[in-house]
Amino acid sequence: MNALAKGIATMGGIGFAPKAPGTVASAVAILPAWLLHWAGGFPLLAAATVIAIVAGYWATARYGEAQAADADPSEVVIDELAGQWIALWPLSWGMMYSDSAAHVFPYPGWIAGFLLFRLFDILKPGPVGWADRQHGAFGIMADDVIAGVLAAIISTLMAGLAHGWFV
Repeated sequence: MNALAKGIATMGGIGFAPKAPGTVASAVAILPAWLLHWAGGFPLLAAATVIAIVAGYWATARYGEAQAADADPSEVVIDELAGQWIALWPLSWGMMYSDSAAHVFPYPGWIAGFLLFRLFDILKPGPVGWADRQHGAFGIMADDVIAGVLAAIISTLMAGLAHGWFV
C-alpha cells in the first residue's frame, strides 16, 4: 500500500481514532481552516479545499484498492476535512469583509459550521445519501462535499437571520 495515500486518506492517522473518527477529523479540521483563513483569507481556504478534494480523491482511490472489503473504511477521513472546510467557506468569506474582532474561537459561525456539517454527514439527507451510495473514491468524497455545501447554505441563512439581512 502507498504510505502517502494512507497518510492523506487517514489525515496522518487521525482516522484511526478509537471512537467517532469522522467527528474527530471534522473537529481537527477547524484549526487548519482558521489558520488558512488567517494566513490568506477565503481565497487560501478555498484553494486548500480544492487541493484537499483532489488529493483526497487520489488517496482514497489508492487506499481503497488495498481495503476492497470495506467500501467506505471508517479510517478514511480526508473527506471529512474537505466537507468541513466547505461548510466553513461562508464564515471565511464573511470574515474577509468584516472588521469585527470576533474572528477567534469560539465564534458561533465555527460551531454552527461544525455542527451542521456533522448533522448532514451523519443523517445523509437527499443528495448526501445519493452520493454515499456511489462506489469508490467518488462516493467516499462526494457525500462529504455535498454535506459541506448543504451546511454552508444553512449556515449562510442562519447568519443572515442573526445579522438581520432578511428584515
